[in-house]
Amino acid sequence: MPEVFRFFGFSFFFYSREHEPIHVHVEGNGGMAKYDWDGTEFVYRESANIKANDLKKIKGAIDENADLIIKHWNKHFNY
Repeated sequence: MPEVFRFFGFSFFFYSREHEPIHVHVEGNGGMAKYDWDGTEFVYRESANIKANDLKKIKGAIDENADLIIKHWNKHFNY
């Protein structure tokens, strides 16, 4: 499970046996979220047990690190 980065107590990662499209999982503070790459930006897909305020912080961290997430995905899956 390659971790891309940590922010505000949350781990941003993907699993070693993933599927398209590029996406990122987020876990921490007893909750989880998932965001998919739509070709332009990461968009919210689902979450459980994460406060709305934390989802805003998570989205901001994903937006700021979108290039890093995509780079790690492509490197890990040899694209």
